Amino acid sequence: MYIKVRVKANSRAESVVQESHDHYVIAVREKAERNLANKRIVEILKGMFPDRQIRIIHGHKEPSKLIAIDEREE
Repeated sequence: MYIKVRVKANSRAESVVQESHDHYVIAVREKAERNLANKRIVEILKGMFPDRQIRIIHGHKEPSKLIAIDEREE
């Protein structure tokens, strides 16, 4: 499954807003430097989708990201 995420880095409060079934807006407190915001986004998504593998496919250095959520292979 793929989802689109729009990131608001360096926000005062963290929030997750689902705009449609595959589009989210996520605000994080971390700054968009040294991969801090990306790591926090992955942590938030792991909490929303437990037992799944979360990978950023596109947009590592952009606010708009394409994220893959796959079944965890064991």
